[in-house]
Amino acid sequence: MERGFEYVIVGGGVAAGYAALEFTKRGVSHAQLCIISEETVAPYERPTLSKKFLHPESPARLPSFHTCVGANEELLTPTWYEGHGIELVLGTRVESVDVGQKTLLTASGETIRYETLIIATGAKALKLEDFGVKGSEAENVCYLRDLADADRLVNVMQSCTGGNAVVIGGGYIAMECAASLVTNKINVTMVFPEAHCMPRLFTPKIASYYEDYYQSKGVEFIRGTILSSFEFDSNGKVTAVNLRDGSQIPADMVVVGIGIRPNTSLFEGQLTMEKGGIKVNGKLQTSNDSVYAVGDVAVFPVDLCGRIRRLEHVDSARKTAKHVAAVIMEPDKTGEFEYLPLFYSKAFSFSWRFYGDNAGEVVHFGDYLGTKFGAYWINNGHLVGSFLEGGTEDEFEAIANATQLKPAVDDLAEVGRQGLNFAMTGNKKIKPQTPLIEAGTSSLVVETPIYPWHATAGVVVAASVAAFAYWYGRTRRRW
Repeated sequence: MERGFEYVIVGGGVAAGYAALEFTKRGVSHAQLCIISEETVAPYERPTLSKKFLHPESPARLPSFHTCVGANEELLTPTWYEGHGIELVLGTRVESVDVGQKTLLTASGETIRYETLIIATGAKALKLEDFGVKGSEAENVCYLRDLADADRLVNVMQSCTGGNAVVIGGGYIAMECAASLVTNKINVTMVFPEAHCMPRLFTPKIASYYEDYYQSKGVEFIRGTILSSFEFDSNGKVTAVNLRDGSQIPADMVVVGIGIRPNTSLFEGQLTMEKGGIKVNGKLQTSNDSVYAVGDVAVFPVDLCGRIRRLEHVDSARKTAKHVAAVIMEPDKTGEFEYLPLFYSKAFSFSWRFYGDNAGEVVHFGDYLGTKFGAYWINNGHLVGSFLEGGTEDEFEAIANATQLKPAVDDLAEVGRQGLNFAMTGNKKIKPQTPLIEAGTSSLVVETPIYPWHATAGVVVAASVAAFAYWYGRTRRRW
């Protein structure tokens, strides 16, 4: 059996849903677009799984969190896809892809042809077995990556109320799941090898704030060691967790959140890989000009950071997906992807956002005994990253704008003294020119303030350049 489509998206996660919506906005015709997904449901907002899906009261359930409600846009139910003539091939694994022949082979033996392919395969959760530890198949050991994982986790949680949970890991999933477990009246111990939680982003000072709060809710932290093995009962359920430092923790359930790995195996040897993902250019195009990559698998240039990056966050998935649909449908009107990295999380009553790059020196500000505080990252004399907990929408927007502008910073102590006001009043103090996007690049060039005599000189120079260009153009035409 064989079918063909103009556009095919491999992967049915967040990125697929946002790409589909953007395709329809830009006039994709019926029967032109196909989405192939191993999951049995239409694309949904994955972050909901570690947040509202696990709440004991009024938990989120489909169809309420299908994409694209995470960005306050349309709710794309299966009926929506059908009404827009988009083929959803669900519960189907792609066995192989031939980018030279522009074909995909599914596990059911069907061949699907395409003219343009979008790789949105996302990532898979790392398993304990990847680190030499057995036990993932035990009925009370849980992961959280997809809807099936979430359903299983809820069932195990409901059977463990008042019991003990061990959370392996100290990153996003681990922190959010720990908060949900506490809300479900389960005792929680978190185990991770680093000195503090969220080590890839948080400074020790920021981490200490959240850890103190978690501990006030009864969460115990065991840092600097890792899981070595499990103890099992006669039914194969985990009863205790053994750590490398020799200690043992009783466990009625275990949640593992130790990272993810991009799903790139279908394309290895066919496309250029870098940093664990698929390398793309500023238009998210791979080394094969008919293939694009978005979301967790894409390694793309980020001008603010001055390097290519692979970003594991829903914001990147949403925005790369929307941009690639625009590039494909309106290539002459769509430039390169310009992105300000954004990471955010919500747990308990907390809500934080981080913009930019956590490189260079850190300046903390605000009340670390209260509910609003933050930090700036200064690299090579410029602001490159901003973190804020407990901000209003205006305040979050202010730190985003300030980070995008990359203002010069001469006095770190002064920036710390100003704190949030540095970002809130930064636009008035910096007074940048309209950012200049250089032709052929996506570099953001921000100039220094223009004083009156600078402006006068600029007018004279501009007039001279314009006169020369006019003369040169007429002369060149005569040649």
